[in-house]
Amino acid sequence: MNILESAISNQSWRWIDHSSSGLQFNALQSFAMDDTLCTSTGEGKSPSVLRAWVHSPTIVLGIQDSRLPSVQAGINYLKDQGYDVIVRNSGGLAVVLDEGILNLSLIMTEKKKFTIDYGYDMMWKLIQEVFTDSPGKIEAYEVEGSYCPGSYDLSINGQKFAGISQRRIRGGAAVQIYLCMTGSGGERAALLKNFYDKAVAGGKPKFSWPKIKPEVMASLSELYGTEITVNDVLYRLLTFFQNNGAYLQTSQLTNEEIHLFDYQVQRVTERNKKALERNKDISNHL
Repeated sequence: MNILESAISNQSWRWIDHSSSGLQFNALQSFAMDDTLCTSTGEGKSPSVLRAWVHSPTIVLGIQDSRLPSVQAGINYLKDQGYDVIVRNSGGLAVVLDEGILNLSLIMTEKKKFTIDYGYDMMWKLIQEVFTDSPGKIEAYEVEGSYCPGSYDLSINGQKFAGISQRRIRGGAAVQIYLCMTGSGGERAALLKNFYDKAVAGGKPKFSWPKIKPEVMASLSELYGTEITVNDVLYRLLTFFQNNGAYLQTSQLTNEEIHLFDYQVQRVTERNKKALERNKDISNHL
């Protein structure tokens, strides 16, 4: 039994679907939601959670991105293109959210065997199982020239369509992936290339920002040569869980989790506000 089967088979999972409702609220709330569920799961108050989320056009900057010398110019450019801009309080660099990007979170208790690589391998294996008909082998390695590059970029024939991250809180682990489903992966990459071009101008960044090559990124619809929608993937995902013995139950937040979520929303909102205000102060002194 592989790591994915052992986590799913005969195990209880909460299914939380924000793939439609997420379009109505700020993406910061999704990070607060995962932090809430991560805490609840880590404290033993919740079984493992499978959560899907989609948001209207938003660019999620990493902490390092927010400290680029001319980042406010980059933010202004993104807003002119019709995107909201937020700064997350976890690792990683800028990513794109929109109606064609499906985000999945696997939220579980952090056990002794639950290493960083264990979490990444589990998500990679899940995507391989959900897309057994993929037009090429789904590989995991850093795709040079992609946005938010990492050692667990997922690609087919050298083109990246997904990236994985992790967050751990109070004994809980949230393994998160964004899947570029529809539209143009290259256009999304070009958007962030232009952001970085503007955000690094006039100063010396303290980190090596991505030198983005739009041609190395694609959506699954582009890779398959036919449209693969968010609903298509949700059907594949739930079918896989059910066929592999998961006790999957649709769930909402408990009263205790609602109070914790309100606290987490306030927390991430304040951090985001401070990060954006710092950006303006830095830009004003350049």
